[in-house]
Amino acid sequence: MFYVYMLKSKSIKPITYVGYTNNIRKRIDLHNSGKGAKFTRGNKWKLVYYEKYDSKSDAMKNEYRLKKDYTLRKKLIKNK
Repeated sequence: MFYVYMLKSKSIKPITYVGYTNNIRKRIDLHNSGKGAKFTRGNKWKLVYYEKYDSKSDAMKNEYRLKKDYTLRKKLIKNK
């Protein structure tokens, strides 16, 4: 099982980060401990959205789509 997820920073001016993983809890813990992606270092993150996929390739395709579509990101955050 693979996941595409979106995180929102807990800072004054929130930003979002999109990624994929096969262990979502471990990945979020890595982001919050400063050992995740370079972009996420120095912030605390909250999971705001995720989707499950059976294949890694499907997860990667949808991660790419979500990374590029800022309008969709805003819609997903509003629905939470």
